[in-house]
Amino acid sequence: MTLKQHSKPDSFTPQTSSTPESFATRFRVVRDRSQQLCETLEPEDCVVQSMPNASPIRWHLAHTTWFFETFLLKRRPDYQSVDPRFEFLFNSYYNSVGKPFPQHQRGTLSRPTMEEVWQYRESVDRQIEAWCEDVAPMIDLDTNIFEFGLNHEQQHQELMLTDIKHAFAQNPLFPIYRDIAVLPTEQALNASVSSHWISVPESIQRIGHESIGFCFDNEKPAHRRLVDEFEIASNLVTCREFLEFIEDGGYREPRHWLSAGWATVGDRDWQTPEYWHQIDGQWHHFTLGGLMALGMCDPVTHVSYFEADAYARWAGCRLPTEAEWESAVQSDGPEQHLAADSFRNFDSLFHPQMRTVAGTDLSSVLGSTWQWTSSAYDAYPGYRVPEGAIGEYNGKFMCGQFVLRGGSCATPPGHTRITYRNFFPPDTRWQFSGIRLAK
Repeated sequence: MTLKQHSKPDSFTPQTSSTPESFATRFRVVRDRSQQLCETLEPEDCVVQSMPNASPIRWHLAHTTWFFETFLLKRRPDYQSVDPRFEFLFNSYYNSVGKPFPQHQRGTLSRPTMEEVWQYRESVDRQIEAWCEDVAPMIDLDTNIFEFGLNHEQQHQELMLTDIKHAFAQNPLFPIYRDIAVLPTEQALNASVSSHWISVPESIQRIGHESIGFCFDNEKPAHRRLVDEFEIASNLVTCREFLEFIEDGGYREPRHWLSAGWATVGDRDWQTPEYWHQIDGQWHHFTLGGLMALGMCDPVTHVSYFEADAYARWAGCRLPTEAEWESAVQSDGPEQHLAADSFRNFDSLFHPQMRTVAGTDLSSVLGSTWQWTSSAYDAYPGYRVPEGAIGEYNGKFMCGQFVLRGGSCATPPGHTRITYRNFFPPDTRWQFSGIRLAK
């Protein structure tokens, strides 16, 4: 595999820095990061699609390139497409742009080759970099879409990791994607044993994004919510705690489960979180570092909303609403959590672990696991779908999904925000999703 070497209109708030140098530098950092994530992969790894909801690595690399080509380069009347057929192959769900190739069939394609995809990226990158050098005369709409494109690619970097993990997990050879850093047992134990309940008083809380910097349209507008007094757990639920639920018959007792969740457990024969294995009487889980002994003090992850909700009921608690989650973090000092996450080593830690931040009460707020909330994914009061194709990005999925907060170990540092709203259907397990309790 050859890697290249380098020496929506009103849907968000643009970045404050808009010099040609800052655009070019940030573009190269994000684009190079996607390529760096492929350094340990073979071409055969990059064409596998292990389930309909996942995508081949090759498709992620091509689709993020298609985004910049479609929404920036093709605005120029003299632009010549690299390959007009790519508009169909690498469109995800933008129906206003054209008919997309079916998602569940992305893994059936052997062409274009990986080499052709790298060439596609290089061609588009050269033209975007030239655009960055002459960005001053461009209209604001272009620079806003440029910001959107960078954040869109960061989202796909996370999906690249979760999708290749799912693909490797289906392989009985248990391939290793990359060596991962694991906290020493004593350090992890010290982080997990201090869990306690934090009382959050009743308040009228401002929810949503209203500061300078990028956000997606579903994080706005900021609005007021009455948040009643509640308590929230300082730590995420650990693997040891979730194992107690399993050993107590949690997956066999229907009274803990929503009706749809109980039906899913039966239909899919769920008995543990995704990637758990019992080998010779010992618990293991598959990680991006291969098959490893289960870290009992690590946060439990790869659980669905159904499992998170059932565990909470079993524990005599519940999941927090997204307004409660955001309110608790805002009360805890969000600046410290954001600063700590910006220094997280994205290249060596692709495994969720307890993360404490000095001067705060909540641990593992950002950059460990996405945390399920009890809130259905819907529009904030006053939300308006952005005009154009970019308006298809979030708004049309506001049905049948639940909100997660916090970011994960696979989320690029600096891409997390306190107001970030991730969302998935309640049976989703292949993402790095965990549990924080409330009552």
